[in-house]
Amino acid sequence: MNHLSLIMGNIAPNSAWFLMIIIALVSFVVQWRFRSKFKQYSEIGLLSGLSGQEVAVKMLRAHGIFDVQVICVDGQLTDHYNPETKTVNLSTDVFYSRSIAAAAVAAHECGHAVQHAQAYSWLSFRSALVPAINVASTITQWTLFIGVMLLAFSGSPYVLAIGVVALALVTFFSFVTLPVEFDASRRALAWLDNNYAVVQTGQEHEMAKDALWWAAMTYVVAAISALATLVYYASFLFNGRRN
Repeated sequence: MNHLSLIMGNIAPNSAWFLMIIIALVSFVVQWRFRSKFKQYSEIGLLSGLSGQEVAVKMLRAHGIFDVQVICVDGQLTDHYNPETKTVNLSTDVFYSRSIAAAAVAAHECGHAVQHAQAYSWLSFRSALVPAINVASTITQWTLFIGVMLLAFSGSPYVLAIGVVALALVTFFSFVTLPVEFDASRRALAWLDNNYAVVQTGQEHEMAKDALWWAAMTYVVAAISALATLVYYASFLFNGRRN
């Protein structure tokens, strides 16, 4: 703890703020690149002619999963797997599309369903954290804001400390999410590579891999951004205590 206090005490809030700006710029570039790739591969038809919904059903059945529904949801890039309702939720652009991007996204979300069915440890751990994270996410914003104000005007660090702990939990959750997302993409690509009826050429596979790689990078940047934000507010706390 003494070493952590020393490190954080030597990080000025201005330095942490500068780091946050850099990461925000990187995040913007990654998000732009991902959306650009998704748009590009959304315009390239899958040679097999399968829709995202059909790809999802095929992958679920191939893994012996018959109790998961594939449904269409509103919005763009709103695709996700819900373990509570056992549904693979595909956005309209993915559900009906017969493109490379649709196949990649559908297979990725089914990768989460396979994780759930096989009790993948990181997914189970992540799911167990959700209740605590929901509480932490709810209190983070106002405890950080009020905490900084109280620290500045009264010198009281307690509310800010609560906010920093809550933010630390949210940040930890962001990093726990990474192996879950990378593994889902790995499962998706392995299945697509072994199913000629879905992906028929090496070029199609490489495009699907590229789309999923950029999607994964958005999670990486989000985790790093959360860490930078944590360092920023923690620097206020430790510098305030030191002063």
